[in-house]
Amino acid sequence: MNPCYLFLFLIFTCPSSLSQEIQAVVFYNVENLFDSKDNPNTYDEDFTPNGRYHWTTEMVSQKINQIAKTLAEVGKRETQQAPLLIGLAEIENRAVVEQLIKHPKLRPFNYGIVHFESPDFRGIDVCLLYRKDHFILEHAKVYALPLVDPKTQHKRTTRDQLVVSGYWKKYVLSILVNHWPSRRGGQKRSEASRMAAAALQLKIIDSLQRLDPKRYLISMGDFNDNPTNRSVKKLTTENSYRPFFKPLYNPMTSLFKKGVGTLAHRDRWHLFDQILFDQELRSGEELLLLKTAVFNPSYLRNPRGKFKGYPYRHEIQGVLLKGYSDHFPVYVLLGIKNE
Repeated sequence: MNPCYLFLFLIFTCPSSLSQEIQAVVFYNVENLFDSKDNPNTYDEDFTPNGRYHWTTEMVSQKINQIAKTLAEVGKRETQQAPLLIGLAEIENRAVVEQLIKHPKLRPFNYGIVHFESPDFRGIDVCLLYRKDHFILEHAKVYALPLVDPKTQHKRTTRDQLVVSGYWKKYVLSILVNHWPSRRGGQKRSEASRMAAAALQLKIIDSLQRLDPKRYLISMGDFNDNPTNRSVKKLTTENSYRPFFKPLYNPMTSLFKKGVGTLAHRDRWHLFDQILFDQELRSGEELLLLKTAVFNPSYLRNPRGKFKGYPYRHEIQGVLLKGYSDHFPVYVLLGIKNE
């Protein structure tokens, strides 16, 4: 038997011999989790009763039912419980997230919320959910990403980068949640914005490693680039200008090279949604990285038509499908070694 398969076989057939506890960490771009109220400070008019999608409170409830069902099941087969940490992208405000964690499928797990309003012109943000009975929140902060349009030189707004630090058992974790600038206008034309996002993320990671080299780092998000693109590779490459920076490990790279993706465009799969770690988690001296996967059960896949097998999104080209999201969630399993 291949040693790698033997290792995974032992973990999931005899977990007590290798790990005291297994928990899931999840990232999910939930595609436009808006309320149905018009925010005069953002461009959210499409998601109102009189807007493009005729977005009603009933549709909000349906969307939350779908997202709660998905989050409750990610990693459940392996852990028998809901995820320890959940990063979310494309949520409009704290109110919709409060409604989400109060859903019957998630309420029993006592989730806390870390959320800050970002300056994004559409009003969409990132946030982190954490199980308050298992993760002790210590500190949270956001970092703004200033952008300038290369043609007009006007300032542009985008999502902040969220950093949350706390304790799981005796281990200090810092979780960075991202939603980098999109590929609108084309990959090459928009690449500079994601390179700026990567530079900011690199600066944050460097600072965290400098303050406490023993903490465990998890960088997750919708990077709007694949693991092999320059922006993401910036986080996994040695940097001579930052002596304290230790490159992250990206377990999603091997999945992407096998053709695995979280979203599809013109019959090509992309793996924009990723979870990266520092090398200490990879080495598994105390905490173990047990598994990395895309969660894509049949109910998250479009069942018919031209886009059959794609993520079952809420709408395509203005036509409502009432699906889940245009992205699949990704997750990893973390374990604690027996002492």
